[in-house]
Amino acid sequence: MAPVSDPSSFSSLSKCATKHLNLIYHVDFDRHVLKGKVALTVEVLEDKFASLTLDSKDLKIFKVSANGQVVQFALGTKHKFKGSPLEITLPFELSRGQHVIVEIEYETSPSATALQWLTPKQTAGKKHPYLFSQCQAIHCRTMVPCQDTPSVKHTYYAQVSVPRELVALMSALHDGQEPDPSDSNRVIYRFRQPVPMPSYLIAIVVGALESREIGPRSRVWSEKEYVDEAAFEFSETETMLKTAESLAGPYVWGQYDLLVLPPSFPCGGMENPCLTFVTPTVLAGDRSLAGVIAHEISHSWTGNLVTNRTWEHSWLNEGHTVYIERMIARCMESEQLRQFEGIGGWKELQESVKEFGPNNVLTNLVTNLHEVDTDEAFSFVPYEKGFALLYHLEELMGGPEVFMGFVKSYIQLFAYGSVTTEEWKNYLFTYFKDKVDILNKVDWNGWMHTPGMPPVKPQYDTTMADACTALCQRWVKAKEEDLASFTEADVKKLNSPQLIEFVALLLQEEPLPLSHVKKMQEVYQLNSVKNTEVRFRWLRICVRAHWEEAVPLALKMATEQGRMKFTRPLFREVYNFSKYSDEAVKTFKEHRAALHPVTAMLVAKDLKIDG
Repeated sequence: MAPVSDPSSFSSLSKCATKHLNLIYHVDFDRHVLKGKVALTVEVLEDKFASLTLDSKDLKIFKVSANGQVVQFALGTKHKFKGSPLEITLPFELSRGQHVIVEIEYETSPSATALQWLTPKQTAGKKHPYLFSQCQAIHCRTMVPCQDTPSVKHTYYAQVSVPRELVALMSALHDGQEPDPSDSNRVIYRFRQPVPMPSYLIAIVVGALESREIGPRSRVWSEKEYVDEAAFEFSETETMLKTAESLAGPYVWGQYDLLVLPPSFPCGGMENPCLTFVTPTVLAGDRSLAGVIAHEISHSWTGNLVTNRTWEHSWLNEGHTVYIERMIARCMESEQLRQFEGIGGWKELQESVKEFGPNNVLTNLVTNLHEVDTDEAFSFVPYEKGFALLYHLEELMGGPEVFMGFVKSYIQLFAYGSVTTEEWKNYLFTYFKDKVDILNKVDWNGWMHTPGMPPVKPQYDTTMADACTALCQRWVKAKEEDLASFTEADVKKLNSPQLIEFVALLLQEEPLPLSHVKKMQEVYQLNSVKNTEVRFRWLRICVRAHWEEAVPLALKMATEQGRMKFTRPLFREVYNFSKYSDEAVKTFKEHRAALHPVTAMLVAKDLKIDG
């Protein structure tokens, strides 16, 4: 295996590898910091080993010791997004194969980008504060000094002290709790994660949480205001898990719990092992809910068990996960639904490519992240360009059952490790050794290393999409005198995924005249639709048509939840309506403090606000 280099990490990857972390946290809600102590069990990979570098960002380091001896350390020059290398000098030399325990006492910064601290009024219950983390892609270094790269996997053990009226959870199995011996108003929660995993999957949440059992290995957690609704919505979790196991092999993580977060959570979901984080926006999302959960469940194999070596290969995580997610839809619903979701994904890809620009190298499937912030590189490209490649190969290799056989075999081969695109491709050629002549005809360079849309557009079954396309075209071509022909019955025939597709198609067209949009509201009553995926797209259609009444509704949706998928495009649409650009900026500034730090940083860039 070639020596690992990761442009997003400062840590010494060729010299040593972390095997285990032992974490002790004291959660301080008054100061918005974690007071921490971490012991890293590090395996030495070279002879004459006497120093190592870890990733850190905005951490206060108090003391470092190695095998119990206090050692010298220095923080290197701070990089704008990678943080500061923590350089540790050992007072002894070690040989390849030996281990050293490096212990670090430290404290996080109140502005740590992995952590969001919520005031009681930002929660559903309004009584207690709340803390949650989001480490993907390179934010773990703001809460633990570590080798913050997906190429290194380790187990972990943790003890977390929190105020006794609150509950702590982590991306690990619960290992008991006890009163904090140093403070009778606090409780210590213990956790263990026996399966090796990358640093970006370390997760913590502390809040007034309750849970309900939803299956033999699953509970749903949230504030009590959401918990019963969530238990009802997630009742299919075990069926999805079993379906995924039938496709990809045994589920190795033991417990599969779900946590519904407060609205400022920046993602749709996050596949933290044993505890998937989910946005509350999916509770009003109909079919989109099943998609989010199927996606996060699929990550238990592709991402968590087999991990991209660096973020330049993130399509290996995301493309395969979308592929398995849609195979779950095929097993639980129909092949037609899988095809329909492929069509929707292609449109998401077109929108991402348009946003970045068709020649932007960040639209390559395999990217170069040298001096590129992973947050700014994030998009639907690895998800949907990756899925499109896998679907294209499925068609070439003999259909879904045949290709899923390869995916399952790939997961078994690379389980518990990390992988590059080159290794994936070599295994593809090995597995399909009798079809190498077909694989050699694939335009690999066009797929992997060329910006813009893929070289091949998959041919999807359009059965479910035809009604959406026909209705969209009727509106696009309608003259003023045709508007009376539209009735409520047009959309009554569409199911929830089709309604999402209809509004998504309208967004790909030139903005509709205002008279058309007003008529659409009159006959379809889209303002009162609860489904967040429909509402988000509908409000963008209204703002693009310069319907001024929609501006406050769009800004309200952008700020009452903080999911980047919704918040960023809604702010951009209002900002691009020149009469309301200042209103978009003003609203963002008023709500900035309630948004997740990464979301706030990206919206500020979208709205051209410096600093």
